Amino acid sequence: MNQFEFYSPTKVLFGKGVETKVGAEIKAWGGSRVLVHFGGESARKSGLLDRVEASLNAAGIAFVTLGGVVPNPRLGLVKEGIELCRRENVDFILAVGGGSVIDSAKGIALGVKYDGDVWDLYDGISEPTGSLPTANIVTLAAAGSETSEHTVLTNENGAIKRGYGHPLCRPKFTLMDPELTYTLPPYQTACGITDIMMHTLDRYFSPGGCNEMTDRIAEEVLKTVIQFGKVAMKDPTNYDARSEIMWAGSLSHNDLTGLGRIGDWAPHQLEHELSGYYDVSHGAGLAAVWGAWARYVYKADIMRFARYGVNVFGLALNYKNPEETALQAICATEEYFSSIGMPITITELIGKKIPDEVIAEIAEKCTFFGRRTIGGLVVLDKPKIVDIYTAAR
Repeated sequence: MNQFEFYSPTKVLFGKGVETKVGAEIKAWGGSRVLVHFGGESARKSGLLDRVEASLNAAGIAFVTLGGVVPNPRLGLVKEGIELCRRENVDFILAVGGGSVIDSAKGIALGVKYDGDVWDLYDGISEPTGSLPTANIVTLAAAGSETSEHTVLTNENGAIKRGYGHPLCRPKFTLMDPELTYTLPPYQTACGITDIMMHTLDRYFSPGGCNEMTDRIAEEVLKTVIQFGKVAMKDPTNYDARSEIMWAGSLSHNDLTGLGRIGDWAPHQLEHELSGYYDVSHGAGLAAVWGAWARYVYKADIMRFARYGVNVFGLALNYKNPEETALQAICATEEYFSSIGMPITITELIGKKIPDEVIAEIAEKCTFFGRRTIGGLVVLDKPKIVDIYTAAR
C-alpha cells in the first residue's frame, strides 16, 4: 500500500431525531452565538428549523439566521454571510441543508477570518488565516461535505465555479438523520446518488499502484449506493435505504475511499464548468460527462475499468479481451444513471445541443484560463477537454 495521511476529525451523530441534540453539541464546542444557514422555505415548513431553534434556545445559545442558499451556491450570499457574522459577532456556523448549504457555510467561516476577498482562496491565489467552527444538519445525501475538507462556490461574475479544500474546512460535527431525506424530489435523490458514486469513482480511477484495502472499500461503497439507490427511488421512505445512502455519502468524500491514490477529479472539473455556465444540478452534470471522459481515458488502465465492472457490476471478465469488459463497465454505469433518471449526455442535461463556442469557453475556464491541466489517469489540456465535451454532447 502506498504512503498516505488520513485525517477525519468530524464527530458524527447518526440516527432518528439527532437534530434535537444540536444545541448541546454546539455548547460543548464553545459556541455562544450561532449563524443558522439554510436554503429555501422547506426547512421552515417541514418544522426542522423550529426544532433546531428550540434546541439552541434550550442550550442558551443566541442565533441569527441566513437563508437563500441555492444549488451551485453563490459567492454573493457568502459575502453577505461574512458581513452578517462580523456585525453580529457570530462565533459558530450551523449549516442546515445539503452540500450547497454546507459549502456556503464553509465559505462564510473562512471569509470571516480573512482580510481580503474570500474568492482569493477559491481562485488559488491566497491561503486562509483561520476559520469559524462549523457544524451541519444534513438533509440531502450527496456531496459528503458534512465530513470533508472541501467546499465549492460559484462566482456570479463570469459564471465561474471553483472548489477549494483545506483542513480548516472540516466541520466539528455533523448530525445525520435519514428521515430528513424522505421528502426529497426523486430527481434530487438521483443527483445525490450520482454524486456519491462520482466522489468514489474519481478516487478509484487514478494512479496509485496496489492499495487493495482502499480499493475494496471503494467498491463496497459503490455497490451499496447502487443497490440502495434503486430502493430509495422506488420507496422514498425506506429508512434502511436512506440510511445506507446517507452514510455512504460521507464515506465517499472523507478521503477513506482514495487512501494511497492521488485521485483524478477530471469529471468533477469538467462538470463544474457546465454547472457554472448552465446552473444545472451537480450530480446530473457528472452523469452527463462521465461516460465521455471514461471512453477517452480507459485505455490508460484497461484492467482497472475491467476490475470495476467485475467487482461492482458483477460482469464476467473476458480474459482474452479485457477491453471488452472495460467498455461494458462504462456502459453499465451509464445504464444505471439512466435507470434512476439521470442524463448521460449534455444534450439530455440542458435540453439542447451545446454550441462549439460554449465548449471552447468552458474548456478555457476548466484550465483556469491556461494556468493548469486536469486529471490524473490521463492529463488533460484544453484541446483534450474540448474533445471530451464534444464527445459528451
